[in-house]
Amino acid sequence: MTAAAKRVFYVRSLPHATYSEVMARRPDVTVDRLEIDTDEAVAAPIVSRAHAFQIISTRDELVPKYLADTDLLERSPNLLVVSTSGAGFDTVNPKACTKAGVLVVNQVGGNREAVAEHVLAMMLTLSKKIPQVNRALMRDDHMERVKYMGNDVFGRTIGIVGLGNVGGRVAQLCGGLFSMRVLAYDPYLTADEIAARGAEKVELADLMSRSDYVSINCPLTDETRGMVGAREYALMQPHAIFITTARGHIHDEAALAQALRDKTIAGAGLDVWAKEPPPRDHPLLHFDNVVSSPHTAGVTHEARANIGRIAAQQLLDTLDGRRPPRIVNPEVWPHYAERFERAFGFAPAGEGVTAK
Repeated sequence: MTAAAKRVFYVRSLPHATYSEVMARRPDVTVDRLEIDTDEAVAAPIVSRAHAFQIISTRDELVPKYLADTDLLERSPNLLVVSTSGAGFDTVNPKACTKAGVLVVNQVGGNREAVAEHVLAMMLTLSKKIPQVNRALMRDDHMERVKYMGNDVFGRTIGIVGLGNVGGRVAQLCGGLFSMRVLAYDPYLTADEIAARGAEKVELADLMSRSDYVSINCPLTDETRGMVGAREYALMQPHAIFITTARGHIHDEAALAQALRDKTIAGAGLDVWAKEPPPRDHPLLHFDNVVSSPHTAGVTHEARANIGRIAAQQLLDTLDGRRPPRIVNPEVWPHYAERFERAFGFAPAGEGVTAK
């Protein structure tokens, strides 16, 4: 098979127009678009021939047959790489991909500024009680402003769960802008590595009990699913605020709602949900001390353009036989390299590195 036969497909949408612009410079690469309801007679040959799948990162935006799992992998025998359209890989089963010899890459770091800024926006909004005072201004003719006295964030303590690209940037901003003490729980980093990123390594329970603000910034994995529940909320201080811009299913929503009812904690900033978008009658949408957004922390013009650019370039580099910098399943490399060489007639360079 020659290099002229490289084929990529995606379903519904791409991260940004820059993705198409980068791909358009390569006449040897064909990019096919499918819709959720594309007739199977049209979709099946595209999926079967594809070498790469540019996949949406949000699970609820796809139907099961287009999730990168065993069923799709069986229908795409030529598939070599699945590339997510963000840092998350909820729509991908890395274990199934590894078994099939399929490389998984993400765009980790592409939206770190946007998400880190969203964390700070939620922290400041909740600390200053802006949601409550905003509603009071619209509702009350004679409001007493001292009832809505907030708190400064300067010099407080933030606990960050997951000190990767976003978590590390949150640590940098909080430590620099507000002279905050930064605690971090990340079992994949040493104390020295965490210190180099401006934080102090602690265990999760210690972080929950000592922090004025808790920010969840880790990926959803088997290890992190359900990691924050009733026990963890109970450890938090009554004035503490819980913020997550990571992924739904890491935190227990029902337990969080109960903690807010019981005033175990002072508020929450939620950008991610078990079901996205959450239904309008979701209990967590009806607290005055909750700031909500529908997984939009990383959705800025700048972040989407950046992700589109790096997603396209990383995928082209991979299809050209170069080692991609953001590999989710590096253990697949030997099997993947064999399949790549059979497909294109030459071995890919490098051993692969883990995306962090």
